[in-house]
Parts: sequence; C-alpha cells; structure tokens
Amino acid sequence: MVALAVVIWLAVTVTRGGGSPEATGVAASSTPSSEAAKSSAPSATTTTTAKSSATTPAAESSQPAPAASGECADQSLAIKVSVAQPTYRVGEEPVFGIVITNISGEPCSRDMGSGLQRVSVQTLDGGRQLWASTDCYPDGEPDLRTLDRGEQAAFTVTWTGTTSQPECAGERVQVPSGAYHVVAQLGAVRSAPEPFNIAE
Repeated sequence: MVALAVVIWLAVTVTRGGGSPEATGVAASSTPSSEAAKSSAPSATTTTTAKSSATTPAAESSQPAPAASGECADQSLAIKVSVAQPTYRVGEEPVFGIVITNISGEPCSRDMGSGLQRVSVQTLDGGRQLWASTDCYPDGEPDLRTLDRGEQAAFTVTWTGTTSQPECAGERVQVPSGAYHVVAQLGAVRSAPEPFNIAE
C-alpha cells in the first residue's frame, strides 16, 4: 500500500509540473515586436520619395534665361548720307548711300525698312523740298536689324531725278540743273545735308 501511494504521488507531481509558463510568455511577447519592426518600413520609403521629388524643381530652375536685345532708341543711332559722285547730268539717276550706326554701349534692334527711312532732296539753301523717297513709296518692306555697339547698317537709294509730292500727287517733272543737297532720316534722327550738283 505504501508503495502504491508513492507511485500515485509521483504521477500527480509530474502532471502538475509539465509546462513552463515563462517560455510561453516569451514566445507570445515576441509577436508584437515583429509587427512593430514591419510597421517602421513604410516611413523609410516615404522619406526617400520625398527627397527624390524635391530635387526635380531644383534641376529645372537651374536653366539660365536667354538674353534679349532692346529696341534701338533714336538717341542710340547716328545716320550719315553720301552721294556716289559729286555731279550728275540732267536725266541721270543720282545714287545715295545711307549708313546707320549704333552709337550706344549695348546691342539693340530696329526696323530700318525703306518705308521708315526718308531720303529727301532739297535746294541748297533748304528752302524747298524737291523729292522724298516716301512720297510715292510710303509702305516699304520691314527690315529688322540687330546692331552690336558700333556696328553699322548700309543702304542704297537711287533717285530718278524727278520731283515728287506726298501721296505721289501731281505731275513728276525733271529737276533742272543746279546745286542741291540730300538728307536722310530715320525716326527723329537726321543726317547732315550732303551737297551735290546736277549739270546740263
């Protein structure tokens, strides 16, 4: 009986001490740590994306803006007129040269079309105008020129040797022999008068 009682007591003791509560607790607590580690991954991805998108505008804004030339004001220009030869005979067609110079310190642009240039022939005392290039041809083709500082643009005008009036009114007659001068103008800029002669 004593031996049977000892066997029963050992069986009860083994049954009660069969699992380890501490080991089970550690295993259960390891699961939240693993989930926490997984949940930190998206924040690292978000930071990388933010850095990548922030660099795009900076790259675009680094492009330099192109420089542009301004318009040539009247005070930026000088104009000179010349005559191909000092004397022409009645019936010949005098040839005038016009040179426009950028006298400013910067490049600039200006429409120098024939409709904007005005070349006129006057009596030597300037009291009477005999002809102007814009009387019969007021609407010439545009001719936009960009001149660096000190650069020149050259043009040639041929006169038929006959008179003219604004809007090409009236009869055009041959200018008689005598002493005359020619003046060129662009905007408010006028050249000095250049004398020449028409002979019989």
